[in-house]
Amino acid sequence: MKITINNQKIAVKEGQTILEVARQNKIDIPTLCYHSDLTIQASCRLCLVEIEGRPGLYTSCSTKVEDGLVVKTESENIARARKINLELLFAQHREECADCIYHGRCQALKICRQLKGKINGFTDRKKDKPTFKFGPALEFDSSKCIDCRLCVDMCHRQGIDFLELEYHDGLYEVVPSKDPKKDCIYCGQCLMHCPVGAFEGVGEYEAIEKPLQEEGKTVVFQFAPSIRTTIGEEFGMPYGSVVTGHLFAGIHALGAKAFDTSIAADVTTVEEAKELVERLEKKEPLPMFTSCCPGWVKFCEFYYPEFIPNLTTVRSPHMIMGGLIKTYWAQKEGLDPKNIIVVSIMPCLAKKYDITREELWLDKGALKPVDYVLTTREFAQLLRKRKINLKEVKPEEPVAPFPLPTGAGVIYGASGGVMESALRTAYEKITGKTLPQLEFKNVRGLQGVKKAVVDIAGRKLKVAVVNGTINARKILAELKIDPHAYDYIEVMACLGGCIGGGGQPVPVNEEIRQQRAASLYQVDEKSVIRCAHNSPFVKNLYQEYFNNQDNIKKICHTTFKKKNKEVNR
Repeated sequence: MKITINNQKIAVKEGQTILEVARQNKIDIPTLCYHSDLTIQASCRLCLVEIEGRPGLYTSCSTKVEDGLVVKTESENIARARKINLELLFAQHREECADCIYHGRCQALKICRQLKGKINGFTDRKKDKPTFKFGPALEFDSSKCIDCRLCVDMCHRQGIDFLELEYHDGLYEVVPSKDPKKDCIYCGQCLMHCPVGAFEGVGEYEAIEKPLQEEGKTVVFQFAPSIRTTIGEEFGMPYGSVVTGHLFAGIHALGAKAFDTSIAADVTTVEEAKELVERLEKKEPLPMFTSCCPGWVKFCEFYYPEFIPNLTTVRSPHMIMGGLIKTYWAQKEGLDPKNIIVVSIMPCLAKKYDITREELWLDKGALKPVDYVLTTREFAQLLRKRKINLKEVKPEEPVAPFPLPTGAGVIYGASGGVMESALRTAYEKITGKTLPQLEFKNVRGLQGVKKAVVDIAGRKLKVAVVNGTINARKILAELKIDPHAYDYIEVMACLGGCIGGGGQPVPVNEEIRQQRAASLYQVDEKSVIRCAHNSPFVKNLYQEYFNNQDNIKKICHTTFKKKNKEVNR
């Protein structure tokens, strides 16, 4: 089929919408309620177009193409209707632009400038609307909501259904569920798909400014594997830009120490591979699930507590790194752990919840491994406030005793990365031989569920990689029918894994997630050392500090338990 848009003839496929075709051909049609990850809402009514031979205006996001269709995306009538609709949306939306997650990248403001709309033409109608706090991780300010319902759709797509519509005074409004069987897992995918910043993380960047100025305190920042390929977007750099050296420099410019969490991901890999081999030998409890994603762990503890024994006991890399900083590194530097402030720069809102869990603290709950969690966005905001442009700083190298990580540690940020990293090490532990090919490409990619059978010296290891908790539900349902369907399963709550986490730069879509992940794999391919167990740092750590099993247990392992509903209203 062929259609014409603005006098341009375009070949199209049956089932496509006018908006999809326009975007593929770089024809700009404004929209706020459309997201390629979700179902069509057609609620903002900014994507209006004219169709020759038909009266009125049509939403391009919901209008399917037909052979011979002639479409106009710009006219006086279209501009007038878009402007009115946009002003009505702004009449619902309380502006707080200086503190918005879309700082400098707001689509609503961009469209408003194009249409010369008035955003202050109405008295705020939503002053009395409440703000809902979801635990220590997430907030929803309903006075900023424009009722696009993308958050509700996303929460449903995640299989959580914690966000729902409630009828008030003739209108449906977004609210957190009162149902005791539904709870927030802090994945933050609602935030990532909200077009107007009605959701935001519980901010902490202001709180850490005092320790940065406090005498006698040593402030240490660590940054997660995925941050190196995402934070550049906050400073106008192309998607997937690798800025590892810039991160070290930016943190040092704040007056803090800087370490790469990927180093601890190598430790997580070694411990997780060890546990996997032990479980395979004992044949229970299998399958073993990864546990480095706190959103997935909360999901399992609340919705599927019967699978808690299947979670690996190994802690997430940033908690292991925090533990190493306050024990191993503190001893080397002669520092009192109580005077060390550890700040984790994470792609994840759920990590803010993670650090509140006392079972992850050291010395029987007396010492927190990590004191603060900043999302990628929050850290960028802190840098901007200090007038540090990550794009312009001169890259720096890491300092002792934490050197550059292996490639296996870096790929933790992509869906399938934890699985691949552990398999590289588990292969050698099982066979005593070096893996002939390091890439497990059949567990890579952004598909919701990836399944594979990995041959390890004749042993057929059945594995699965999952991203998005709705897909976790599918795998868990399968396991209830056949408990032996898999041996090892990686689960990440967010779409694409950490590169699509709730703390990452917005906006995001499949293409952006793909570019971020591809850059992580490129770092791995260029790494001199690509297996965690071959890291000189890891070898030395096990020789001089982890030669004590108590240290390993204290820093690297934890327990999990059934959770009751934590977020109420």
